[in-house]
Amino acid sequence: MASQLLQASLVFTVTRKKPELIAPAKPTPREIKCLSDIDSQPGLMFHVPFMMFYRNEPSMSGKDPVKVIREALAKTLVFYYPFAGRLREGYGGKLMVDCTGEGVMFIEADADVALKHFGHAPRPPFPCSDELLYDVPGFGGILNSPLLLIQVTRLRCGGFVFAIRLNHTMSDASGLVQFLNTIAEIARGAEAPSVYPVWQREFFDARNPPRITCTHYEFEEEPADSMGPNIIPLDNLVHRSFFFGPTEISALRRSLPPHLLKCSRFEVVTACLWRCRTIAMEFDPNEEVRICGTVNARPRLKNPPVPNGYYGNAFVYPGAKSTAGKVSKNPLAHALELVTNIKSSFTEEYIKSVADLMILKGRPRFTVQGTFIVSDVSRFGFSELDIGWGQSVFGGPAHGGVGGIPGLITFYLPYEDNKGDRGILVPMCLPAIAMGKFVKELENCLMK
Repeated sequence: MASQLLQASLVFTVTRKKPELIAPAKPTPREIKCLSDIDSQPGLMFHVPFMMFYRNEPSMSGKDPVKVIREALAKTLVFYYPFAGRLREGYGGKLMVDCTGEGVMFIEADADVALKHFGHAPRPPFPCSDELLYDVPGFGGILNSPLLLIQVTRLRCGGFVFAIRLNHTMSDASGLVQFLNTIAEIARGAEAPSVYPVWQREFFDARNPPRITCTHYEFEEEPADSMGPNIIPLDNLVHRSFFFGPTEISALRRSLPPHLLKCSRFEVVTACLWRCRTIAMEFDPNEEVRICGTVNARPRLKNPPVPNGYYGNAFVYPGAKSTAGKVSKNPLAHALELVTNIKSSFTEEYIKSVADLMILKGRPRFTVQGTFIVSDVSRFGFSELDIGWGQSVFGGPAHGGVGGIPGLITFYLPYEDNKGDRGILVPMCLPAIAMGKFVKELENCLMK
């Protein structure tokens, strides 16, 4: 908690040079490449910010991280040249990349602050995060704009912050890490990636004929007044992050009945957050509330398997639903039993059904009313990216609450606290009043 309070009070100045476009280091094909029907979901048409904080590394003395990353990026874009293009929208909302080779947006910056000022173990929300990843005016669109924005900010101590904003339609977390791994490998001297990128977006296209064969709570039609009281108010939002280590997980498990004791850490934390958030938001007891969790299709699709090197979106949002009253008033076990059904509901058929639903229902958006989405990126290896300065002291999404509806989506990040305990960190975004109630309810859960 002390580290988080220290970060919140930290103010510093970032001096940026003029943003520039980094094009591939060599000529690349000029072509149109279609995204998949999974990529082309309107619910993925937003940007996701990521940050990696690096220490000063004496063995890299004399090396400028800005120069190293800029040069490695240009070489990486030769292999990942669609990232240097621009997104267009085709017939029926189908997205495609015009591989123009224009490049990705790059910003060189310096900050008058040292890494130690972010605390022993930096965690989101980061102070002055908008300065560490600057939103260049006129270049923040989904269509016809750079697909990546990268800012490298040198710190006073010799460390630096490597920040990146991703157009989510292009890649999921796994695909982004694959791209960043190539930058890291080339920065350390490699001539080519150890894993070559694979496009093949047709792998996640709808079938012919398309057919919806599964129940999709995440795409249920919303009532006409769907901007009602249970949509998160966009004013006075508060960001905080919460750590779940061995002590916190044990406390949550103590309240569970025997048949749920073997539930995974992900399931237990998700059920707890869903219940606390539902209570904090004070939904009408009869309102439907949903919990959705991302499920990575890569290890689950077998016939045929997802090609090695595929860097598009390969996940779906299966979910469960109840009423706000049942989730709030029942013990944690009620929410947990619903959460445990999420992964079991996912099959190869499920992701095909999602792609088909996009075609048959005109690419609907996610159901946002009463919905909470969690995405576990704790195993993708953001903090392990070594550009030459070793592993980062923090690596992952810069904050929760990304997307068009702040507070709808959050992430699970790997984290080691200042006591050396390892667990997951969850950045949350809620209205100020709701955040206070959320914290109180979470403390009650952890004291049982």
